[in-house]
Amino acid sequence: MSASGGTKAIVAALAANLAIAAAKFVAFLFSNSSSMLAESVHSLADSGNQGLLLLGGKKAQREATPQHPFGYGRERYIYAFLVSIVLFSVGGMFAIYEGYEKIKHPHEIEHWYWPVGVLVFAIIAETFSFRTAIKESNTLRGRQSWKEFVRHAKAPELPVVLLEDLGALVGLILALGGVGLALATGDGVWDGIGTLCIGVLLILIAIVLAVETKSLLLGEAAGVDAVQKIEAAIVDGDTVTGIIHMRTLHLGPEELLVAAKIAVQHDDTATEIANAIDAAEARIREAVPIARVIYLEPDIYSETEAAKGADPEATPGGPASHPAEH
Repeated sequence: MSASGGTKAIVAALAANLAIAAAKFVAFLFSNSSSMLAESVHSLADSGNQGLLLLGGKKAQREATPQHPFGYGRERYIYAFLVSIVLFSVGGMFAIYEGYEKIKHPHEIEHWYWPVGVLVFAIIAETFSFRTAIKESNTLRGRQSWKEFVRHAKAPELPVVLLEDLGALVGLILALGGVGLALATGDGVWDGIGTLCIGVLLILIAIVLAVETKSLLLGEAAGVDAVQKIEAAIVDGDTVTGIIHMRTLHLGPEELLVAAKIAVQHDDTATEIANAIDAAEARIREAVPIARVIYLEPDIYSETEAAKGADPEATPGGPASHPAEH
């Protein structure tokens, strides 16, 4: 994982969640609070999720093979998608079930100081984890808003940890509110309502993660800035006079495939074209270092063909992003 900050945030979240999960479960045993049980399962699920992210990062580092010639970079996307499934099923659905049961069969919270004390401890620990995730994310997101960062980040680890930690903090506040109202009113239904709200929150976060990770699994193009740098690097104004069409695809968070049909002069020799392609590849890698796989196909520029506009069949996925110029 090139973003060491991503690993640091995952490890911080894993350590916090393991400690919190144990503390919450002990509090549940002493207090019989359903909010505490739901929160302990939530923290345990989060710990498993961080383990999945670390495993995905490790597997993604494997070398390419003849069967998988572009490597295993997308392993990180697959494991991030598994996180959303675990969060939905183990965290969200369990909490909703537990909340429903508590509302249907309410009972008083015993030894109130256990759940309250553990929740305060958990809020402090999760705040530390969330702060670490924010600090490491700030080095990558630049001028992007937090919404844009979560939606457009090519490395899934930090957005996943950010959303998990945010969900954990809000969930803890909901649990504290449910326990507090149950203690204040003597009605255990409030504990169940707090648990139910935690379940809904986790399912919403899981859906957001699933949608964003699905997009990465399908294959996303390079960002606008990277595309502009690649386009500027390809054209030298001498042998390579223009770009007929181009496609980019993330093979992983730090691996980019670039495929382009480039316009060359009709009187250029094969040697001149080959040298120009080699030079263009070198410029692309210098401008965008994550461009690992580059395919450039030379073609002769034709004003007649260019006047016809883009050819939807030129490349997969419909019309090219730029009008055809051949």
